[in-house]
Amino acid sequence: MDLPSADSTIGVLASGGLDSCILIAELLRKGRRVRPFYVRCGLYWEEAEVAGLRAFTKAVDSPLLEKLTTFDMPMLDLYGRHWSIDGRDPPDEKTPAGAVYLPGRNALLSIKPAIWCGIHGIEQLALAVLADNPFADAGDEFFRGWEATLEIATGNRVRFIRPFAEMDKRQVVRLGCGLPLELTFSCLAPEAGLHCGRCNKCAERQAAFASLNINDPTRYATQTVP
Repeated sequence: MDLPSADSTIGVLASGGLDSCILIAELLRKGRRVRPFYVRCGLYWEEAEVAGLRAFTKAVDSPLLEKLTTFDMPMLDLYGRHWSIDGRDPPDEKTPAGAVYLPGRNALLSIKPAIWCGIHGIEQLALAVLADNPFADAGDEFFRGWEATLEIATGNRVRFIRPFAEMDKRQVVRLGCGLPLELTFSCLAPEAGLHCGRCNKCAERQAAFASLNINDPTRYATQTVP
């Protein structure tokens, strides 16, 4: 991991899912002070997602973990009638990873946390981007340009770091073994606060646990076999 000195705070853009929660725990394990950020966009799954994030960070219970900071970035006026807003017909387990693409997602999620970090003297903002992320806004070119643009706009330099950029989901889940992963949440169509068990994200989650031949502790509304 490319990290700053031990006495400085790292911002983490957190979703409440496996990857970002494991990233928080791994940074804390390495003795780093962590400030988690959650950005509400008005998407269908967010209430369950942020509940998972709060439950996980409470369970971690580290003196190095700073208070969760939340921002609002409403997307209804941009996305309109879309499965991410109304929860209707989300990509299922048969769809490729690209089916979950949301235009401008990383720019929209990171701009407020990055500006906050710059204002408060935090030099790095970590994202749990994985090696197999297929989207253009998850690679080196985007983040280099985004850093430079924000520095011009704000006068503050905040580096985007991606400690898991050379890892896949299986490797990240292995790293998180022993953590309360049942508290994390990553589902496109939650049902009564549970993972649906049928969407693209649930299938990805199930496959990661199955590939390691370890028990999936997640509660699903519909139990399926990956």
